[in-house]
Amino acid sequence: MSETIDTTELGEKIVNVLKTIYDPEIPVDIYELGLIYDVFVNEDYDVKILMTLTTPNCPVAETLPLEVEEKIKSLNDVKSAEVEITFDPPWTQDLMSEEAKLELGML
Repeated sequence: MSETIDTTELGEKIVNVLKTIYDPEIPVDIYELGLIYDVFVNEDYDVKILMTLTTPNCPVAETLPLEVEEKIKSLNDVKSAEVEITFDPPWTQDLMSEEAKLELGML
């Protein structure tokens, strides 16, 4: 008998991991910055992250998605992880959480 894992619980673990990844130019994690558009977890525990960057010319455009993918793959319950970058809709400061805006002195 294999133990089943609650995909909602796994989603919460993934969000917790995302909150440990920071944009190197902004002292706020990528989740609170609003760079994560969606997290998909299927019944096979394959994870797909839909995210954006602050700009298409972001200096970490090559490394940040890889860091996200590697950290998600490091979770025991995750079978595979894939990161898809999109610029539709484009990122704006409106996507930032209240916590991020407060941290950056925007409130």
